[in-house]
Amino acid sequence: MKNMLGVMQGRLLPKYKGRYQAHPVGYWQDEFPIAQSLGLDCIEFILDFNDFAKNPLTSEGGIQELKNCIKETGVKVVSICADYFMEAPFHSKDLDTVKKSQKVLSLLLTNGNQIGVKDIVIPCVDQSSLKTQADKRSFYENLSPLLKEAESANIRLSLETDLGPKEFLEIIRLFDSKYLTVNYDIGNSAALGFDPVEEFSEYGSYITDIHIKDRKLNSSSVELGLGDAKFDLVLSMIQKIKYTGPFIMQAYRDDEGLEIFKKQLDWVRNKFILLVG
Repeated sequence: MKNMLGVMQGRLLPKYKGRYQAHPVGYWQDEFPIAQSLGLDCIEFILDFNDFAKNPLTSEGGIQELKNCIKETGVKVVSICADYFMEAPFHSKDLDTVKKSQKVLSLLLTNGNQIGVKDIVIPCVDQSSLKTQADKRSFYENLSPLLKEAESANIRLSLETDLGPKEFLEIIRLFDSKYLTVNYDIGNSAALGFDPVEEFSEYGSYITDIHIKDRKLNSSSVELGLGDAKFDLVLSMIQKIKYTGPFIMQAYRDDEGLEIFKKQLDWVRNKFILLVG
């Protein structure tokens, strides 16, 4: 059985307010028929901190509209990239921020369950990076109470971090739950200089969502195949762990979005042919 192949929300559309990655308020619906025409299986939705209330994931009406888009096109939403938590992390020193983030995640779990979401990606990178032991302890204490809700909704909380493989595994084991898993970003790991063999040997069995991206070491995104990501090695590791989750293209984009995506989609289908066909 082939893995699902999808796209990070907005990559098939012109930039929203000039932002590299954002939920395209007001025209997000347009992406579903485009994804369908390209033969994509799914779209990984984005929940931003800005315009939070305008996101369909946060309201009953929005969820119904999402259900209609999914039914009409067959393009599913099996994952959410919750960039909201980069601005309002669970290890924030502000208790009100933490409480609100807990409520937001609870809402995402309830609403996500209605449309078939299986993974909610929680980014712990850049401004939400887990830099200290105190950060890690606070993150664990404040996220743990949501795991029962995640289990009830049958949705995994998939962490993306900039921690080294051993440190990342320590965090995962701290939670000791099959509903706390790993989002693996191929490009981000390359930019950080991590060794894919070590990464997959440490936490490969916990990976449930993969972002396809390419980056130069210590630098930004580039077109797939032009950066420092070791795709052949990563693919061999993915096949070794018998990964069954989706591949989400979070590849380099320009202002327009669609043509550069099509070019890279061809690259992915050729490179990942054994997994996505």
